[in-house]
Amino acid sequence: MLKISHNVTLADWEIDLQFIRAQGAGGQNVNKVASAVHLRFDIHRSTLPAYYKERLLKLNDQRISKEGVVVIKAQQHRTQDKNRDDALNRLKELILKAGYQPKRRKPTRPTRSSQNKRMDKKTQRGQIKRNRGKVQL
Repeated sequence: MLKISHNVTLADWEIDLQFIRAQGAGGQNVNKVASAVHLRFDIHRSTLPAYYKERLLKLNDQRISKEGVVVIKAQQHRTQDKNRDDALNRLKELILKAGYQPKRRKPTRPTRSSQNKRMDKKTQRGQIKRNRGKVQL
């Protein structure tokens, strides 16, 4: 069971884990041991609240297919356990990222004093530039 937040958890049947051989260098061990993990998570079949499902499907993430399946491949570590934990943590982070909603910005206006200061600086700067002209004799 994967705990996402206080209210949201994912059961083991919702997450499909397959162990495969890792790519890349690893010596003799890499050809014998299936230490990499393919995690598949179907958003539509899951027990996630509708809010999370909608937000996940709207995310522009390459790990989410058009059919709504999250595919995560973890092969950074040398052991199955660490790779499985890494894949589950990445799934958890993805779901939390989808559930995060930034605060709405309240539009503010500059104060009259700040507007006056800005205009005074502009006129002062313009005066300096005007004084740079040719000197008439």
